[in-house]
Amino acid sequence: MSNRVADILGIEKPIIQGPMSWITNAEFVAAVSNAGGLGILGPNAGQTTVTVSPEETAERMRREIRKTKALTDKPFGTTVIVDGDLKYTWPILEIIIEEDVKTVLLNGAEGTLTEKIVNPLKEANIKIIYRPLNPTLEDARAAQAMGVDIYVVTGFDEGGTLPTSIIGTFTITPMIVDVLNIPVVSAGGIGDARGVASAFALGAEGVFLGSRFIPTVENPAAESVKQKIVDASASDLLLYRTLPAYYRSLPTPLVQKLVDMDQQGASREEIAQAAGGAGAIRIGMLEGNGEGGIITVGTGITPITKIQTVQEVVDELATGIC
Repeated sequence: MSNRVADILGIEKPIIQGPMSWITNAEFVAAVSNAGGLGILGPNAGQTTVTVSPEETAERMRREIRKTKALTDKPFGTTVIVDGDLKYTWPILEIIIEEDVKTVLLNGAEGTLTEKIVNPLKEANIKIIYRPLNPTLEDARAAQAMGVDIYVVTGFDEGGTLPTSIIGTFTITPMIVDVLNIPVVSAGGIGDARGVASAFALGAEGVFLGSRFIPTVENPAAESVKQKIVDASASDLLLYRTLPAYYRSLPTPLVQKLVDMDQQGASREEIAQAAGGAGAIRIGMLEGNGEGGIITVGTGITPITKIQTVQEVVDELATGIC
């Protein structure tokens, strides 16, 4: 199977696994890569405890990169969150270059991508997948001019931190495709081969999925969370305002509290503080604590009807590639 995304990344199938923070690890990422897609280590890959040290964060990533290399000889990627002062960004970038990772996923807000970040990666011959929080025509053109290899366009259908603009995946995909020469990958709400085919019909040359890979044998999420996803559909998801814009989750006591706060007129800042940050995802999705956690997934969960191996998921998704 040959297309530009697969050729650039050196993979068999243009299927990219989303980083998903706490619920990625070396075993899971290697499984995606071994299945023919691109596995990506999330910001807290393989971890169960929190650190606020940029140096320790980077060293933890180094260890997980080395574990992944021991499990696959296929390409995989590492995530870098582009923060305002680069306090966490730069140490991770240095580790990626030192460890000779072939692909980096840059996650960042619109306007945070700079030549200071891109140039060292290009000089090290590292392929750059750029996924802005808020994809826009202006941001896409700027990223292409800066030299990123692949642009991920994320619609409002995704799980996790939602874009500010309430534009669905299958609306924004052709908008961005029409202004770029580099390949575009669709993200958000894709749950089976039909979604993959739809993305390709709109001009995407690859797909980027997170939620679809959670209920797999190899994923480190709690078994109870995997079963909740299998048993749920998009109509079960709750949506609430928070920083920077919106979040969605399967129902939990904490999430219902946040939805109630939203409906009662609390500010985004107040709701974000009550949510507890990324720790609530670790508690909810990695530990399976339904009382104090969040289970954030996208609207593409409806077709998921059973827990499968990563290989089975990749093979099914690939039937939609055209």
